[in-house]
Parts: sequence; C-alpha cells; structure tokens
Amino acid sequence: MTDAHVAAAEAAAALATLTGVDGHDVALILGSGWGGAADLVGEQIASIPASDVPGFEAHSVPGHSPTLRSLRTQDGRAVLVLGARRHFYQGRDATAVAHAVRMAAAAGCSQLVVTNGCGSTRPAVGPGSVVLIGDHINLTGATPLEGATFVDLTDAYSPRLRALARRVDPALPEGVYAQFTGPQYETPAEVRMAVTLGADLVGMSTALEVIAAREAGVEVLGLSLVTNLAAGISGDGLSHQEVLDVGAQSGPRISALLAAIVKEMA
Repeated sequence: MTDAHVAAAEAAAALATLTGVDGHDVALILGSGWGGAADLVGEQIASIPASDVPGFEAHSVPGHSPTLRSLRTQDGRAVLVLGARRHFYQGRDATAVAHAVRMAAAAGCSQLVVTNGCGSTRPAVGPGSVVLIGDHINLTGATPLEGATFVDLTDAYSPRLRALARRVDPALPEGVYAQFTGPQYETPAEVRMAVTLGADLVGMSTALEVIAAREAGVEVLGLSLVTNLAAGISGDGLSHQEVLDVGAQSGPRISALLAAIVKEMA
C-alpha cells in the first residue's frame, strides 16, 4: 500500500467519525454549475468542512464548496458529496488531486459520478449543453499512479452507467474530454490540436480523478456542462465569470438531471 492509499484510509476513518456514517455507497464530485444537485439527491445527514479531514485544505476555487456532505437517499444509500475538489493547477500534484477519490473508495464507495464545467469544440454543442463523457485524453503529463501500476482504462467511463443516463435523458450526447493543466485557458492552436486528437470537450479536471477511481475498482460516470465554446471556436474571449454565469443559469436543470440519474443507479 502506497503512502497515498494509507492517507486515504486515514481520511476515510476521520470522515466516518466526523459524519457518524460508517460507510458510503456513491460519491459525487460536483463541478461548476452542478452544486445544487446535492440538495435533490437525498436528506443531509452531515456536512463538515473539508479541512477537518486529513489531506484536505480550506481554500477552494470560486464556484466550488470546500465541504464534505453525507446524504441518505430514499432507498437508504449513503452518498458522499466531495465539494473540496483539488485541481491539478493548484499544486501540480496528481496525488493531491486523487486524494478525495481515494478517500471515497476507502469509505466504501463503489460508484463515482464526476462532473465538470468545460469548453466545447463543437459549435452545435453550445453553452448549457450536458454531455456524457465517453473517454478522455490526459494532457497533463501526470498520473496519480505510482510504480508498475497498470490500470486498464478501456472502459474508464462505465458503459453501463452511460446507458443508464441515456435512459433518464435519451437526448444526451457523448464526447471525449481532454484535460489540460490550466489555470490558463487553452489557446486556439491548442484547441485545434485537441480536436485533431479527437477531443469534443476541453477542461482542467476529471481525467486524473478517473484514473485513481479506476485503480480502486470504482465504477465511473462522467458528465460535463458546456459553459463556453472553446478558444477559437466562436471568436469570443473566455472568462471564469462566463463559467459561473452559465453554471448558475443551468443549475436547476442539470441538478434535477443528476439527481434523477443517481436515483436510478441503485
């Protein structure tokens, strides 16, 4: 067991003590625009500052909440909401990025729903669209894995859960997500490169978290909210305020969608 996995186990033990919940079944990472889903998923059992749990820090990115919440669904499942997402650009440390996911796995989660706000390389899939992630391209040059840890990512994003999501909303498109390092937005040339590589979506999260989840045997569903057309696609400039604005406008709709999907994941 690596130091990272030991740290995750310690964090899971602290989480159980602080929330009073011995184990969780599903974990949610709620990216930009997705935060309201937690209130629709189930009854809140506990909410704690992430900084009270080993391995987490108090600061966060605008649009993200540095808390950990434990919810109980109507059918009795325990859902862990990871509101303390660590982005790769905050410290260039893939282990730190993966800590929340590894803690969730150590806490018993067998399923993870990872969401994000992102740019679209497809003009027809514009701001406000929700896209199922079918695959990813990791452009960070990093990995949360250590040593000879050979993890199969052929079906990193569960075909079963993607089919389930389509049953909830048959109109959901699917795409490939490319994770850049950030925090700067991609240049038009970098976006053209991503398109050539097969990317439909570009952003600064998700891929490293999914790698860690698959190492732990956790089944993953990925959902992206398109907050803007990627650089060079529309000709307009980019800003984080645009991300926040589209997230706020889309919040009620996408939160209801995510809650409906989690309900069907039993």
